[in-house]
Amino acid sequence: MGHYVPKFTPGAAITLQASAEIVGGRLVEVSGSGTVATGADDSAKIVGVAGFDAATGDKLTVYPKSGGVHSVVAAGAITAGAKVAAAVDGEVQTIGAKTNAIGIALTAATADQDVIDVLFI
Repeated sequence: MGHYVPKFTPGAAITLQASAEIVGGRLVEVSGSGTVATGADDSAKIVGVAGFDAATGDKLTVYPKSGGVHSVVAAGAITAGAKVAAAVDGEVQTIGAKTNAIGIALTAATADQDVIDVLFI
């Protein structure tokens, strides 16, 4: 192969297919070949944040987690500066006993469903 151009450039949105219903603004994880689903608790397969609501089989814009800052829904109180992991329903939670840190909270959440800024790692 003489020339190479990446399929997606770092930080740019990518397009994948929803393997289940997905809510926009929630974490998504790899669920199969070229497909994503809503992120699960402490998932090691989180690839980014859904750009909009999608039904099963829809093409979906995903904003990749690689080094970006994303506004995501908190599953409870989170202190700014805390490491976070995926929580159920594509939300984020303080890492606590979880093992798959996905980012660092840049802003705090005082309650469940607050939207916070997370720097993905």
